[in-house]
Amino acid sequence: MGFFDMFKKKEEAAPVGPFVLGADAKGTLVPMEEIPDEVFAQGILGKCCGINPSEGVVYAPADGEITQAPDTLHALGILSTGGVEILIHVGVDTVEMKGQGFTANVKLGDKIQKGQKLLTMDLDAIAKAGHPAVVITVVTNTDDFADVSVVASGEVAPGEDMIKVSK
Repeated sequence: MGFFDMFKKKEEAAPVGPFVLGADAKGTLVPMEEIPDEVFAQGILGKCCGINPSEGVVYAPADGEITQAPDTLHALGILSTGGVEILIHVGVDTVEMKGQGFTANVKLGDKIQKGQKLLTMDLDAIAKAGHPAVVITVVTNTDDFADVSVVASGEVAPGEDMIKVSK
């Protein structure tokens, strides 16, 4: 540390140990390989998993900030307080719905808390449009971490441990 470094504002320390993302919907966990979209199933955007939702509500998997909020309302980007970059993608090919059936409860730049309602989706409208409603959660900066692993299986409830990220 240089002499003048002691006068600089100290950076906020990242959490010690693994960082855990909570389930962002109520439903049945879908392993990455079984997500009905090849881009996600192959992990091209990062390690991920999905939830076949039993309710039309998506919750924040971690504390952080909304970094992406497209007008189509089918996806959100989050930068967690632990430095994990998260993409929540609701449904497969739901961008084609142009926001119909979705209601946002947050906007770009909002600070969020784990468990906070982020958006609602009309599961019937998604089904009528012919799209799977799976809620996909991706750690888009997977390569920045030693390990990203899904720790949930079967039925999950919002906030339950779902993905563990280790530095």
